Amino acid sequence: MKWLHISFHFEFSETIEKMLDDHDISDFVQYSMIQGKDCDGKHHGSKVYPGNLAVFQALVPDEKAEDLLRDLKAFKDEKDAHCHLQALLFTIEKNI
Repeated sequence: MKWLHISFHFEFSETIEKMLDDHDISDFVQYSMIQGKDCDGKHHGSKVYPGNLAVFQALVPDEKAEDLLRDLKAFKDEKDAHCHLQALLFTIEKNI
């Protein structure tokens, strides 16, 4: 079992949720519209941009982790606007 932490600009929440659904990851936690700062700064280089991020966290079966990461990377590489996505994958030692 793996623990996946994904952070990204909040406007892509529906896309990321659909990606989780497509990989049969239906049990997750979503933190919507949280304040964050990324490599372009809190306001994405603009005082207009709100600087809000979203976070998804999910337990992912080992056999699904690599395919999901591949699709997240493809999304990140697809457009410059997606470049701020970060996905961290951790091994779970115990789960109760």
